Amino acid sequence: MPSLSTLRRCFEGAVPAIIATCDANATPNVAYLSQVHYMDEEHVALSFQFFNTTRRNILANPAATILLMDPVTAEQYYLHISYLKTVSEGPLFESMKARLAGIASHSGMSEVFQLKGSDIYRVQRIELITGAPPPLASAPTSNLLPTLRRSMARLAACQDLSELLESALTCLAEEFDMPHAMLLMLDPAGEKLYTVASCGYHHSGVGSEIGLGEGMIGVAARERVPIRIGHCATEYLYGRAVRETYLQRYAATDIEMSIPVPGLAKSGSQMAVPIVSGERVTGVLYVESPQEMRFSWDDEDALVALANYLALAITSMECCSEAAEESVVDAAADAKAVGKPVHVCFYRADQSVFINNDYLIKGVAGAILWKLLCDYSAVGRDEFTNRELRHDTSLRLPDVVDNLEARLILLQRRLVERCDVLAIDKTGRGRFRLRVTGTLNLHEAVG
Repeated sequence: MPSLSTLRRCFEGAVPAIIATCDANATPNVAYLSQVHYMDEEHVALSFQFFNTTRRNILANPAATILLMDPVTAEQYYLHISYLKTVSEGPLFESMKARLAGIASHSGMSEVFQLKGSDIYRVQRIELITGAPPPLASAPTSNLLPTLRRSMARLAACQDLSELLESALTCLAEEFDMPHAMLLMLDPAGEKLYTVASCGYHHSGVGSEIGLGEGMIGVAARERVPIRIGHCATEYLYGRAVRETYLQRYAATDIEMSIPVPGLAKSGSQMAVPIVSGERVTGVLYVESPQEMRFSWDDEDALVALANYLALAITSMECCSEAAEESVVDAAADAKAVGKPVHVCFYRADQSVFINNDYLIKGVAGAILWKLLCDYSAVGRDEFTNRELRHDTSLRLPDVVDNLEARLILLQRRLVERCDVLAIDKTGRGRFRLRVTGTLNLHEAVG
């Protein structure tokens, strides 16, 4: 008997599955299924959308048979299953809901395809139907283990978080042939994700934010489950979802302080994989493609493994960063830079920073930049360490996980993109220099 995992290609939805049920009087009924979801070697989940004949039959007689077809080899299988329970929340439900949204958007039936629950079944027996596959059919093989091995070797050679993030994106583009990707980190408060690195887009979107549970990226982080959609799911397009949510919560004039989330204008396939270490969600790895059905089960498995490795590497770097920091003697710069005037305004309420009236950054990264600029302006100091920032109570960093390195990377990249007179240069492990090539004019706004 074939194992359930070897049939996962049958669950992609390229060929609709068929379910046969009987009522209490043994009257049969046959219907098409929107989605069959592989759970493990003994269980599948079916989408519960309507209280129809199939649903009534299952509640009266929990036995059913599903007909599956492999879209490549045309092999057909019977799954003999028995109903266990229905769930209407949690990782399984959210993953199926997102995928169903992609199917519905693709078929123009978003208003009809509304998931009410995920019906969980135990697979009692798998039966290969006699006569399949056709004589010349052969299934293509997909082995991503060598790709994953090369990628992990590249990541293992990284010395700091910035190098790790860039190497991860390079591996996705060069090793996995996934050139459109981004990495997001979850803030210590666990309320939102912020983009720290991206590739393949017209603008990087570094500093853009997505709330927990917003779009497929936010849902993947909240539910700690990978989400893969093979068609354009309108309600799960993160950029649109985040922008609409933002406009609903805040005044439209404040949209100028919202950094646009990068993304393809026409995205055919998307996948969001949470970066999880133990019980902690560190962030999300996101890839997309203009091609529909681009990402397979094998791709999902490989990216989950890569994300798990990233989580361990990030956690290890956070634990070792402060202990490995090099000491530095406080010193003032030889002379303050003279150049074109730079007007910097700081709003303490949300720790936002504006440079020459243009929004730059907010939150912890904004507070860090303001501290650096104030020290530079007061005493001409331009050398700093991560350790002193961690011990500075004015920055309001969390006691346990502060994401300081990620915040510094974010600030460094935003300055590169948006400001040509300020820069942050790494000078050693746990050390960096503020580079100023203009005349600072600092102002803290009231209110």
